[in-house]
Amino acid sequence: MGYDLSLTTSDGHTLAAYAAEPEGAAKAGMVIIQEIFGVNDDIRETVDNFAKQGYHAIAPALFDRLETGAILEFDEPGMNKGRALKGDLDWDDVIKDVNSAIDHVKGAGKVGIVGFCMGGSVAWFAAARSPVDVAVCYYGGDISSNQGETPKCPVMFHWGAEDAGIPLDGVRAVEANHPDIPSFIYDGAGHGFSCSRRGSYHEVSAGQAMERTLAFAAENLS
Repeated sequence: MGYDLSLTTSDGHTLAAYAAEPEGAAKAGMVIIQEIFGVNDDIRETVDNFAKQGYHAIAPALFDRLETGAILEFDEPGMNKGRALKGDLDWDDVIKDVNSAIDHVKGAGKVGIVGFCMGGSVAWFAAARSPVDVAVCYYGGDISSNQGETPKCPVMFHWGAEDAGIPLDGVRAVEANHPDIPSFIYDGAGHGFSCSRRGSYHEVSAGQAMERTLAFAAENLS
C-alpha cells in the first residue's frame, strides 16, 4: 500500500515523502504533517490509515532542507533536537514543501491536510497559504502566535486540556479570534495525545479526535 518517493518543490528543493493509496479509487487527497520527530513509523502508520479510509495520503519530510532523513526518538534528546530543527525552519519554505505534496495527490480530487504538533501549526499556515480544501490542526503550538492567518478553507482544532506547552488561555484566545472554527479541548489529554507511541498517548481522546477529523474531512472533501 505505501511507498517512498521524492518530491521537487517550486524552488528546486528535493525532499523525501511517504505515500499510500487505497485499494480502490481514491476519494480525495490527504497530506499528513509530521511532529518534530520526522516521518517516523507513527506518521507512516497514519498515512496508511488514511489510505484505508479511501484517501491518497502523503507525508512530506519537512526536515530534509536541514537534515536528510531525520527520524528522532520520543525521548529528551530527540525532543531537543526536534525543537532545534523546527526552530531553524523557514515557514515559507515549509509551505513550498507542503505544496509539492499537494501536487502529488491532487489527481485524486480535493485535498485536505492534517497535522500533529509542529504539523498542527503547518496545517494552520497551509489553510491560509496553500491550495487545500480542509485543514485539521492537532495541538499546534505556533497557532496562538500566528492568529492573524486567514484560512481559505474549513479548519478544525484539537487541543489537550493538560498540554503543558500550549496554555489554555492561548487556546481560548484562538477560539475567540476564530469563533467559526470548530475547536475541541480534550480533558485528561496532554501534548501528543494522538500518538500511540508516546507516553502522552490518551486513547479515548485520540479516538474521539480522529472520529471528528474523518467526519470533517468527509464533509469537506466529497
